[in-house]
Amino acid sequence: MLYSLRVMNERTEEQTSRKVPALVVSGFLGSGKTTLIRRILDDAIRTGVRVALISNELGALGIDRALLGQGDEAYVEIEGGCVCCELSDDLLVTLQDLWERVHPDRVVIETSGVALPFDTQLNFWREPVCRWIGDDMAVVVANAEQIAEGRDLEGTFVDQITSADLIVLNKVDLLTPEALERAERWLRTIEPEAPVVRAQHCDLPSGLLFPPDFLAGETAPDRSGPGPEARPHSHEAFETEVWEVPPGLSNQDLESLLDQPELLRAKGFAQTNSGTQLVQVVGRRIELRPADGAVDPQLLDRIVLIRRAPRH
Repeated sequence: MLYSLRVMNERTEEQTSRKVPALVVSGFLGSGKTTLIRRILDDAIRTGVRVALISNELGALGIDRALLGQGDEAYVEIEGGCVCCELSDDLLVTLQDLWERVHPDRVVIETSGVALPFDTQLNFWREPVCRWIGDDMAVVVANAEQIAEGRDLEGTFVDQITSADLIVLNKVDLLTPEALERAERWLRTIEPEAPVVRAQHCDLPSGLLFPPDFLAGETAPDRSGPGPEARPHSHEAFETEVWEVPPGLSNQDLESLLDQPELLRAKGFAQTNSGTQLVQVVGRRIELRPADGAVDPQLLDRIVLIRRAPRH
């Protein structure tokens, strides 16, 4: 890895003045990050903007690639860990490779549901990417229903929210107006400064994520010196399992098997008696809906299950 970083430094001796803004999209498991990324990519296609996307999945199936529908050279998945810590060098190498090959207008990093956005952003101060990364912003997606239920609101969740430059309070359609007000007030108790915007299915104006001064580099930090130090945080341990779905199940059978109290998140594709289903589990909510288009056979009947690791 040290050799790779040396090679990157040699390749960037001739520097350019163009700075590229970077957006880090974070949020706890099942908050809606991938939905937000899909909207960013759709907007980029519509406007002709070159977006380099790095998607960091905790599991190792590559389901987000199927959901995002991205397969070109501007899309890279980093699987099996978190880019905020054990995969930070992989992130650095990937960023520089995308810069050299794609020459993007914007960089978007979708972290895993257990990664910390501030620690991810610290990589922008490292050589050689500090020479071309411009302003950066952490957008944290929060599941309004999760807050209302008081579920998993400590540790990683708090560290993510307190790292946010912008909080997207998502899935507001699942709450009553009164419950929504309580959820937002609770968010304000742990992060009083970051703006909070409400959303259904992460439907936001693109100007909120890429404001003009952000794109123009008018607020870009000077990265010539040492970067900020990592703040103390709790990094919880999670475990993943790839579950092979038994054949011949009905949708109801599959939902019953996924009704597990300790399950935090599940995502994948399963063939049931009703056809190929996209399976999403967030807390106690289990959703099955017909998959959009053909699914890679290697992903069929395989679902990533995420739980907290046992404490010893």
